Amino acid sequence: MSLTLDNVVGKSCLIGLSYFDKQGEMLKQSMLGGIVKSVDKEMGITIELAQASSENKKHEKAADFLIPSILTCWFVAPKGEFHTSTDGVKLVNPDYLVTWDIHQSKDKGEVSEGEQQWWEWVPRTAEPQVDK
Repeated sequence: MSLTLDNVVGKSCLIGLSYFDKQGEMLKQSMLGGIVKSVDKEMGITIELAQASSENKKHEKAADFLIPSILTCWFVAPKGEFHTSTDGVKLVNPDYLVTWDIHQSKDKGEVSEGEQQWWEWVPRTAEPQVDK
């Protein structure tokens, strides 16, 4: 079965994000994980992020994270336990690994007051290498 926007809903994914400044220098990397909540070809793919399990967080609503609706950077994940960048959050046997490079397209000096910095999302289409 080929991967489509319709069949990723309800699937778990581990999302690797690499952020770069306008000069191409890496700013940071982060790893998120969760379940695909909804898809919209124009708006993107909404992921309900996994939370650390604790009594204090039982009644908190999980945060949503939106990624572009491009599937070329989605790969079947190997079996295993993966830790995210959030303390205490791990995914066991996620369905997919997803990787994005996010490039700053404007420097702070180029952004007028009240305007957000601009970022370009570039899908990583090479299958990620996972240490076993």
